[in-house]
Amino acid sequence: MRSRLDRGLRATFLGLAVNTLLAATKLAAGLLGHSHALIADGVESFADLFSSLVVWRGLVISAQPADADHPYGHGKAEPIAAAVVATMLLLAAVWIAVTAARETLVPHLAPAPFTLAVLLLVVLVKDALFRYVLREARSVKSSAIHSDAWHHRSDAITSIAAAIGISISLIGGPGYESADDIAAITAAGIIAWNGWRLLRPAMDELMDASPDRALSEDIRLLALGVPGATAVEKCLVRKMGYYHFVDLHLEVDPEMTVRQAHEVAHQVKDCIRKELPMVYDVLVHIEPSRK
Repeated sequence: MRSRLDRGLRATFLGLAVNTLLAATKLAAGLLGHSHALIADGVESFADLFSSLVVWRGLVISAQPADADHPYGHGKAEPIAAAVVATMLLLAAVWIAVTAARETLVPHLAPAPFTLAVLLLVVLVKDALFRYVLREARSVKSSAIHSDAWHHRSDAITSIAAAIGISISLIGGPGYESADDIAAITAAGIIAWNGWRLLRPAMDELMDASPDRALSEDIRLLALGVPGATAVEKCLVRKMGYYHFVDLHLEVDPEMTVRQAHEVAHQVKDCIRKELPMVYDVLVHIEPSRK
């Protein structure tokens, strides 16, 4: 668990450092180079800073051990952080779209050529950061870090759209000054889609939706592999951060003594936790076999 937290925090702090530098660079270049798309991109990067802080706190809180008030641990802090980041993506998309749409109606100067070079550098850095953070998110199975990774990818998408818009504006000349604003609106739509795509699984986890059916099936097979277990009546699984909690209704021979049935239940629990490290606890309810 400590290693998981360290890896998650390392990816998050790296994102914080890179976003701080890129946000300041894009905002300055956008103001000096008269690019509304680049200014919007810089503001979106500053939103990334806040989202990384949210992910950081979510990881730290979720790693805290169970206590009297939270007997199942603090794992729900991760999907809460993921939901906050996803919501920020949606809000950023709305802000970028509204701002860019308003700017298309106002005459303004064409972007300076150097803003294109800035955006190309940003895209390369952001894509590398996205790949690294996504790899870490999958390794430690964190929904919060996963959302943070896609926030980096959304930033790269915004930069690509801005670069396309600036290129059209520079090539087209007079009359094409609003091309970067239109590109920003397009990027906003992509960012909104990513925000919604990340919000749904976070909300599912908060609502204790059942995880992948393959995990439930593996748990059933492991339980039935223990001598004395005749059938699995119910297998309920819910996710709490990295860990899963299982409620299992296990059928045994009705002629068994309480002590024997209790021993079978313990063997089932130990077997599942040994073979599936992501399962933190298994509550086994004994039922008489109906066969």
